[in-house]
Amino acid sequence: MKFLRTPDERFQSLEGYDFEPHYSMVDDTEGGELRIHHVDEGPADANPVLMMHGEPSWSFLYRHMIKGFVARGHRAVAPDLVGFGRSDKPTERSDYTYARHVSWMGDWLRGVDLTNITLVCQDWGGLIGLRLWAEMPDRFARIVVANTALPTGDQPMGEAFENWRKFSQEVPVFPAGGILKGGTQKPMSDDTIAAYDAPFPDESYKAGARQFPMLVPASQDDPEAEPNRKAWALIRTLQTPVLTAFGADDKVMAGIDTVFQRLCPGAKGQPHTILPDAGHFLQEDVGAELVDLTCDFIARTS
Repeated sequence: MKFLRTPDERFQSLEGYDFEPHYSMVDDTEGGELRIHHVDEGPADANPVLMMHGEPSWSFLYRHMIKGFVARGHRAVAPDLVGFGRSDKPTERSDYTYARHVSWMGDWLRGVDLTNITLVCQDWGGLIGLRLWAEMPDRFARIVVANTALPTGDQPMGEAFENWRKFSQEVPVFPAGGILKGGTQKPMSDDTIAAYDAPFPDESYKAGARQFPMLVPASQDDPEAEPNRKAWALIRTLQTPVLTAFGADDKVMAGIDTVFQRLCPGAKGQPHTILPDAGHFLQEDVGAELVDLTCDFIARTS
């Protein structure tokens, strides 16, 4: 599999992102390997908070939350999905499938051997992270579901999602930083926008970013609709504690928190939260509040 690797200098001197990089190799499914990057901060012997990002962000999204969790004594781990951040970026859009992403991140998770995980997942971090939970539930102690879903194609995704998907395919230059700015409520500085653009020196690095919106199972016959149904069938039997924390101004994900509250046994009785003044990328808007909610959740369910 052909891939691009963003030059290291693109990641120098980014605001608030001064973490040592860690790398792992995974099978690319075609006889080669891909490099996956992750941040790993805090006490190595502490139970990990695993933060998984989505489209078109990268672990930079969690920079403030990483420091917040470490300050509270937790180990903070944040990988970059294949195609994003400091991870390798296959060059062909056809290289990106939902199944491959689950396989790649599953291989990564087993390789770094995280256990007793508190998963914080948003956007595609949930579509992938929740599948990992269903695949290896014994590794996960609790789940924080933030502005994400596990769609099966059995329900329409809604007008806001369809508009986003149309935009993502038709815009001449895919504006990663601009998309992040548009999905937050707080003002975003030019330096922060540039940091979200940093992994993508030009359009050739954006095959994954372009393809991700097309991989969401939006119809019943999507190749990953049935695997997601099977994941839900297992999730509905798990007692793992589940907390939902959704941004009030997220039009695409509005109402999906109630699906988790209804279907996850471990969600019963939890103090689920709608966070005001937060958009889709709530890590930028209310990261400190999300750290507090997660730490309280950990303390309450330990």
